[in-house]
Amino acid sequence: MAVILVGLIVRARFKNVPIWAIMAFAAFIGIAASVVNTNEIETYVDWDVILFLIGMFSMAAMAEESGLLEYIFSSVIYRARTKRAALYLLTMTFGLLAAIAVNDAVAAMGSIIAVPVAKALSLDPELVVLVLAFSVTIGSTMTPIGNPQNMLIAVQSGVRAPLTTFLSYLAPPTIVNLVVTAYLLDRLYGVRPEPLKAPYRIPEEVIRNRRDAYISGLSLVTVIALLAVNDYLELRGRPLVRDIGVIPFTVAAATYIASSNPREIIRRVDWSTILFFIVMFVAMAAVWYSGILTPLFQALLPRLSEGVWSALRITAASLVYSQVLSNVPFTALFVPYMQRLGFTGSNALAWTTLAMATTIAGNLTILGAASNVIILESIESRYGVTVSYWRFMKVGALVTLINIVIYLAYMVPLSLILH
Repeated sequence: MAVILVGLIVRARFKNVPIWAIMAFAAFIGIAASVVNTNEIETYVDWDVILFLIGMFSMAAMAEESGLLEYIFSSVIYRARTKRAALYLLTMTFGLLAAIAVNDAVAAMGSIIAVPVAKALSLDPELVVLVLAFSVTIGSTMTPIGNPQNMLIAVQSGVRAPLTTFLSYLAPPTIVNLVVTAYLLDRLYGVRPEPLKAPYRIPEEVIRNRRDAYISGLSLVTVIALLAVNDYLELRGRPLVRDIGVIPFTVAAATYIASSNPREIIRRVDWSTILFFIVMFVAMAAVWYSGILTPLFQALLPRLSEGVWSALRITAASLVYSQVLSNVPFTALFVPYMQRLGFTGSNALAWTTLAMATTIAGNLTILGAASNVIILESIESRYGVTVSYWRFMKVGALVTLINIVIYLAYMVPLSLILH
């Protein structure tokens, strides 16, 4: 645990030290100190999660490489006729794309075009950067495929029909939060409903590879459809597969040979995140067996409970510890802790609250989500535009508070109705 915390402090000063290297070193310490059994290391890794990530990242890589994501974004923004309309369309587009194409992929794509779009629409670049950061975080909340921690929860919690459950609890408040967040930023930055001098133009040849664009689009739709069918069959006691990570992996496996350049697709897959997950499972097993975090977890969630107080406790733990550990490592530790308390797949409110809170924690500070770091580092290196840590936190604290209130105001009553 100390290795991870010291590593994060070092990373704040030395940006060339990636977080996966810190986590890998923490795993090494756990193995070298015999905190984990060296003969059981492979059992600590949840390979269903790894297959899920490889599949989703492969399809996202093809969508990005082909120009599909940029085309969808550009086609939507083209319809804006005023600055205010452009702001709302930006927010909704980034958010909805993140729900189906993994937030980090949308963050990487959005960081390339955010500043040029801001200049073309005569909007404050800082505003557009914050719109991108907040939108991909909020939008990714509502599906199991939106971000890595949601994938982790969907696979490991045992929640029944994960896609249906996530959408039922999280989709309506997510849409509301995207609109409310756009409204808050609209007011904070004083965006006027002025007509645009010219509509945002769709860049020529934005689709770089039409064939791969069709393949990636079809593959993403297929994954969502198969997850929905699997949910329906699971509710009837006959799921296609028990381990849902197989679905995106299998679909991706079918697309490699059909793509124009399979090697380029594989090269663009976010292997550093996949490596991060593998070593994180080992490192978190070491932290778990050491018992060092159990008293801290017990302070906020001491026992199995349901309803509003349980949701508030899980939310508080997620917001606090995600800023220290980052949201994915915290989730990897908190899922088994909740299971040890007696939470099962039937506790849908608890698991969707964990997914919501660990994700929305990314809106509080820059370090709360990897997508924030991707966006800010890319934009600063490309365009020299930056948002300070304190500026981000000042706006992010307000956004986070309102987001949490809206989510819980919807999720808790829904849980009472459904149960």
